[in-house]
Amino acid sequence: MSTQIFNLPDLGEGLTEADLVNWLVEEGQTISVDQPIAEVETAKALVEVPSPYGGTVLTLHGKPGETLMVGNPLITVGDEAAESPERPGALDYREEEQAGIAVPEETDDESSGSVLIGYGTSGGGTSGRTRAPKRAATPTKPQTDQPATVAASSAPRVISPLVRQLAKRNNIDVTHLSGSGQGGIIVRADVLAAIDAPTASSQPEATAVETDDRDARSGLTIVERVPMTGVRKMVAEQMVRSRTNIPEATAWLDVDVTELIELRARLKADNPETAPSLLALIARFTTAALRRYPVMNSRIVENHDGEEIVYFDGINLGLAAQTPRGLVVPAIEHAERLSARQLTTEISELVAKARDGQCTPAELTRGTFTLNNYGVFGTDGAAAIINTPEVAILGVGRIMDRPWVVDGEIMARKVTELTLSFDHRVTDGGTASAFLTSVADAMHHPSSALADL
Repeated sequence: MSTQIFNLPDLGEGLTEADLVNWLVEEGQTISVDQPIAEVETAKALVEVPSPYGGTVLTLHGKPGETLMVGNPLITVGDEAAESPERPGALDYREEEQAGIAVPEETDDESSGSVLIGYGTSGGGTSGRTRAPKRAATPTKPQTDQPATVAASSAPRVISPLVRQLAKRNNIDVTHLSGSGQGGIIVRADVLAAIDAPTASSQPEATAVETDDRDARSGLTIVERVPMTGVRKMVAEQMVRSRTNIPEATAWLDVDVTELIELRARLKADNPETAPSLLALIARFTTAALRRYPVMNSRIVENHDGEEIVYFDGINLGLAAQTPRGLVVPAIEHAERLSARQLTTEISELVAKARDGQCTPAELTRGTFTLNNYGVFGTDGAAAIINTPEVAILGVGRIMDRPWVVDGEIMARKVTELTLSFDHRVTDGGTASAFLTSVADAMHHPSSALADL
């Protein structure tokens, strides 16, 4: 039997490490080419990694929760047929494309499946060979008489993607669950039981500490230590870069959005299913203002001659989204081409993907301007940190009833606060304030603004 060692690939954007979340196979199991073998979390997204080799799993290199370095062994696969000259091994996608061989798509999931095959891996042999034929995976016979041994020596057995998704959404680590299904398989009832009775097992990232572990500065007992990994580590590094490199300034403006609320109510009454959301309307006004003041949609790029301001033919609108894995900013590509109704659909789908950890690295890094709706958390205003390398971020506070002067009379109006943080190297306060006022005016008189869009 020959062996093939599959190293952890660079999953995109030059990442150097990934956290192993869950094994999808176990040692001794027979797998096929392109079969997902592990879930890993990078600083950008949660992805399934497929195997470029078929055969028997000999070794799983790593345990759930560990941080693996790109280029280090991930899995070792043995294949008795691999030594045959007629079946020299798996080709990567780059070699197959160069040889003109069609590679079938096996999944529509952008964050998993065959789109990740290749990774720069290569098999030996001469040119002109074809991909090894895939073999159906042979299920391991359940050992019902030794469920404890199986659970202790193998990866958690979660067959249903619905069960795995339920665990993810409730921050339940399946590696700490005992499966009540046949052969130790983890079923929905096991996850629901963990949700109803949360224990330390539902917090895998926390490191257990001794009761006498005390903080030297405060003198208090430390109850847990949580390493900075994955998205949280990425967010921390991004914020430090922004605060260190960008001389930012902040401007804010209170806006009477009573007419905007009334317009949204009328649109919803006419057709609830297609009515644009408030955030989509604000996004539409934002993209219109960015077209008027394109410097707010630019970025600074370093080259051999120094720094230059780069302008774009289009707007990739980022949306700050709070997810179970931390703060991420997925972006809608060419948002300026979309109507408010279309933006409603795009925002809903993209935020849902972000919360499920299914956004691709490109979706999380392609933004040119960020819109941050922190009003949903009950916050009036905030001096948001710019999502470098962008040059500005617009924040929207909660909408609340406030006394407002209208035609010389005080009356209750719906008011929100807009906050703009901008890079003072790229633009000055006059342009930034003009941009902010443009968005505010559109929100204050939305019908007139929409007529001009």
